[in-house]
Amino acid sequence: MEAKMGTKIASFVLRVLTFVFLLISIIVLGTTSKTVGDEKLQFHNVNSYRFAMATIIIGGAFNLLQIALALYRLITKSDGGVLFDFFGDKVLSYFLLAGAAAALGSTIDLKANIDWLNSFFDQGNAAAALLLLAFLCSAIVSVLSSFALSHKPT
Repeated sequence: MEAKMGTKIASFVLRVLTFVFLLISIIVLGTTSKTVGDEKLQFHNVNSYRFAMATIIIGGAFNLLQIALALYRLITKSDGGVLFDFFGDKVLSYFLLAGAAAALGSTIDLKANIDWLNSFFDQGNAAAALLLLAFLCSAIVSVLSSFALSHKPT
């Protein structure tokens, strides 16, 4: 029973950590801008940054739902929702990875070709790195939910 509770607490802490990384990432990406002449370049001018923002928003909303459910299960000491956690964690982790990969990949390509926007791309790179950290936390939770599903009594 203690091992189960330890896994639940670890999952809860990692879900909160995922949300914190997503929150910081949305702030960094949302404030990414650079004025070039009379034009203001913002994150929504780069398609991969828009995709990353969408993954952050959707992933953050779903992660909040998972945090609420995990907190409920911790308080009530119930074991319900193992399948929801299993599939939800898989979808969330790969979803976050897709957003991080898109942003990191385009940042590397664009930064190599457009030198005078380095500060703009550095901010995008920082947001993508935070999104990647959120993915790593989510991936660890995904492994823990696989473990919980394999040890679920039939």
